[in-house]
Amino acid sequence: MYELSLIALITPLVGGLLAGLIGSKVNKSFTHWITTLGIFISFSISCWILVEVFLNPSLFLNQNIYEWMSIAGFNFKAGILIDHLTVSMMAVVTFISLMVHIYSIGYMHDDPGYHRFFCYISLFTFAMLLLVMSNNLLQLFFGWEGVGLMSYLLIGFWYKKESAIQANFKAFIVNRVGDMGLLLGIAVIFSIIGSLDYQTIFNSSTELVKAKISITNGYSVSAITLACLLLFFGAMGKSAQMPLHVWLPDSMEGPTPISALIHAATMVTAGVYMVARMSPLFELSSVALSVVLIVGATTALCAGLLGIVMCDIKRIIAYSTISQLGYMMVAAGVSAYSASVFHLMTHAFFKSLLFLAAGSVIIALHHEQDIRKMGGLKQYMPITYLAALIGSLSLIGFPGFAGFFSKDALIEAVAHSSTVGSEFAYYCVLIGVFVTALYTFRFLFMVFHGQTRFKGGEQIKESSWVILIPLILLSIPSILIAWPTFGVLVFGDFFSDSIRQISSYELFGFEYQSPLSFLIHSFSGPVIYLSVIGIFAAWVGYIKKPELPYKISNQFTTIHRVLVNKFYFDHFYENVIAKNTAKLGSAFWKFGDIKIIDDFLVNGTAIRIQKLSTITKKMQTGYIYHYALMMVIGLSLLLAWVIIKS
Repeated sequence: MYELSLIALITPLVGGLLAGLIGSKVNKSFTHWITTLGIFISFSISCWILVEVFLNPSLFLNQNIYEWMSIAGFNFKAGILIDHLTVSMMAVVTFISLMVHIYSIGYMHDDPGYHRFFCYISLFTFAMLLLVMSNNLLQLFFGWEGVGLMSYLLIGFWYKKESAIQANFKAFIVNRVGDMGLLLGIAVIFSIIGSLDYQTIFNSSTELVKAKISITNGYSVSAITLACLLLFFGAMGKSAQMPLHVWLPDSMEGPTPISALIHAATMVTAGVYMVARMSPLFELSSVALSVVLIVGATTALCAGLLGIVMCDIKRIIAYSTISQLGYMMVAAGVSAYSASVFHLMTHAFFKSLLFLAAGSVIIALHHEQDIRKMGGLKQYMPITYLAALIGSLSLIGFPGFAGFFSKDALIEAVAHSSTVGSEFAYYCVLIGVFVTALYTFRFLFMVFHGQTRFKGGEQIKESSWVILIPLILLSIPSILIAWPTFGVLVFGDFFSDSIRQISSYELFGFEYQSPLSFLIHSFSGPVIYLSVIGIFAAWVGYIKKPELPYKISNQFTTIHRVLVNKFYFDHFYENVIAKNTAKLGSAFWKFGDIKIIDDFLVNGTAIRIQKLSTITKKMQTGYIYHYALMMVIGLSLLLAWVIIKS
């Protein structure tokens, strides 16, 4: 299994390097075949290991590959950890990546950066696999930064487009802010335990509980709380939790396949994965869990509200992603890590399905992304419509779909939790259920139903099969994946070797029997009915009475303005943080760099030497009698000194 795991990790790297180095010298077929083959091999191995783990639950591998560095008795190693959480993430990541690779063959066919694109997405998959397969925090950090770098390159893939350059710069800066928290959290752990190995950290976690970190004289905090809060701050940046969420909607400037890859199962879920992986530490800090819970709940609700007023088809789905990431964090905050990870997995399928369906629409409408200029596409693109409908039903948690099981389970856990902030979180996620159904079916109705609002309808046609096949393949798990796996992954002890789990009854408040019994049990709660009300509200507002949303927005202009301006987060960052930071930097530059370093030290030294040399050169007159006089004066002073000494 060790050798196979290495092959699964390395093949995307090899494919990406070959595509980048020699792909343009061969042809497009070589580029997409070599990268897709690498991902397919990795996916096949991941599935094989996952099956082995299901058949043999005790299967576990924690293997160091080599020693990377040794300093002052501290050894830093690169290694592989294969447990139930790892193989689940590997299977999901490689499957989504494989679908994106196939889809991109059609979507990016005429793009001049074809070879570069496949190189980037393959290397992105390698970095994500490196992150999830690592057995220590240092290697996780390398994978973490790797996906950050590749996302920067992919968001700004169309580098001649000004908005794309601004978007990838924004993503880079915001993620670096979060990454500083992650790095400091790792530093706190290392400073106390002296190791970055997961197993060593978990075995020595009592040292973190006992240790105190001095902030100021007379004030200190628990090391475990500080470490967990800093780690979560890193997760907030990567998983786009408020207020570090602003980069993700703008990242829609990249090609649509990237939106599916980055915002479905890979980069944005890295923060959720890290919190789940570090659950043995988070469980030791009630403060950290409450912060995770409250931030996640706020993000789930607020991001959903923004999805209601967006008109860009990809930004609607992007805000939906932020909202669903909030749901995952909420589950982690009430210690329902299995539900959090399961929602991560189901979300990967239906959200990538929605993004790729949106890409199919964008291609058909010649890169039009404003849903106000769409409508009636159902008759022109029936397969794309069916895929979008399946993704939408799974997203809102419609009974029987994969998203229903994962979302309903985590809401049950929140309802049953006694964690500080759980009551606030419960109301947030319940309102979020209605909001999710509203913006999701607003998108579906405005794009595929109603009157056509575009020109040239006779030219609109269904996308090619290379684009439709990934949609069909993603539709299947979006409907069915939860039925055979829900009980084992969420209510069972499947993840017990990876994350800290309490009994399902203690967590959810009832005994699980079967998916069907859980579905029937859910009708006793409010979630299903809130979803139906949301669908009905969308139907009334965008099909039956399309003038109604405009009347409501005119009636509540202040609220509408706040939502359209995205709660003014971007305004605050750009006009308060960025401008004042630039002013402060300018002041330091003018005073520190110009006045002190340049004028006083560098140029000032040169000016003073020049003045001194000007004075000194006056002594060099060129007349012999002046030199003779100076010799006489010098000799006289020397003789006087000798006489005085004697």
